[in-house]
Amino acid sequence: MSETVAHASPAFLTEPPAAGVNLGELEKSLRRPRTAFNFLMSGLTTLMTVMALIPLFSVVLMLLVRGGKRLSLSVLSELPPAAFEQGGGFGNAIVGTLVMVGLAALISVPFGVLGAVFLAEVGPDTRLAKVARMSAKVLTGFPSILAGVFAYGAVVLITGGFSAVAGGIALSILMLPTVMLTAEEAIRMVPSKIREAAIGMGATQTQTVWMVLLPTAFPGILTGVMLAVARAAGETAPLLFTALFSNYWLTSGGRLDFMQPMASLAVLIYNFSAMPFENQVELAWAAALVLVLLVLTVNLIGQSLSRKTMG
Repeated sequence: MSETVAHASPAFLTEPPAAGVNLGELEKSLRRPRTAFNFLMSGLTTLMTVMALIPLFSVVLMLLVRGGKRLSLSVLSELPPAAFEQGGGFGNAIVGTLVMVGLAALISVPFGVLGAVFLAEVGPDTRLAKVARMSAKVLTGFPSILAGVFAYGAVVLITGGFSAVAGGIALSILMLPTVMLTAEEAIRMVPSKIREAAIGMGATQTQTVWMVLLPTAFPGILTGVMLAVARAAGETAPLLFTALFSNYWLTSGGRLDFMQPMASLAVLIYNFSAMPFENQVELAWAAALVLVLLVLTVNLIGQSLSRKTMG
C-alpha cells in the first residue's frame, strides 16, 4: 500500500530541489526586512479597518438600543403628537418619504436613461456628450442644500407654497447624475456582438436601443436607480426648503393633494431631535432607525443587482 501511495505522489513532492536553490531562503522570516515590512503593513491595515468600523457599529448599536425600544406597529401608523402629548408616531412621514422619492424617480429615471442612451450610443464623442458627462460627474458631488435652494426659487416661489412636488423636484436633481452615469456604463457593457446581431437583422438604431440594449442593460440601470433612491431617501436640507413638514396625512378635503407641505422621515428626525420633550426625542430615534433600515434595504438590493450584472 505504501509503495502504491509513493508511486502516485506528484513529482514535485518526491524529486529533490533543483541545484542552487536554498529552501531556507524561501522560508518567511520576520528577520528579513521585506517580510517584516509586509507583516507590519498587514497588521496596520487590519487595525485601521477595525478602527474605521467602530464608529459605524457604534451608531448602529445606538440606533438599535434607543430606537428599537420605541418601535412598534402603532408608531409606524399614527400621526406625530403635539408638544405635550404622549404616544403618537410618524406614519405620515414614512408615506411622505415614499411619495417624494417616488416623484423624484418618476422625473429623474426617464431623463437619466434617455441621457445615458445619448452618451453611450447616439453621440458618445460629440461635444454635447462631453459637456453632459462632465456636468453629471460634477453634480454627483453637488451639495444637497443647493438643490433645495434651486427648487425653492424655481417651484416654491412660483407656486406660492411648499409642496411634495417641490420636494420631489429637489430630490430628482440629486438622483439624476447617478442614474445617468450608471445607466451609461450599463449600456456600454452590453457586448458588441449583440449590437451587431441586431443591426445584421435589419434593426434601426432606435429599435436596437429600445428592444435590445435597454432590456439587456436593465439590471445595471436598476442598480443605479436603487443607489440614487438610497441617497435621496436620507436627504434633509432640500426638503426643508421645499416640502417643509406636516403633521397630517396626504389628503386635503378627502382627496390626495401633492401641492401642500408634506412630512418626511429626515425632516421629522431633524425637528424632533431638538425638542425638549422626551416623547418626541424617542420618536426621533425610532424614525432614525426606520430610515437607516430603509436605506440599508435599498442599498442591499442595489448591490445584489450589481453582483448579478457583473456575474
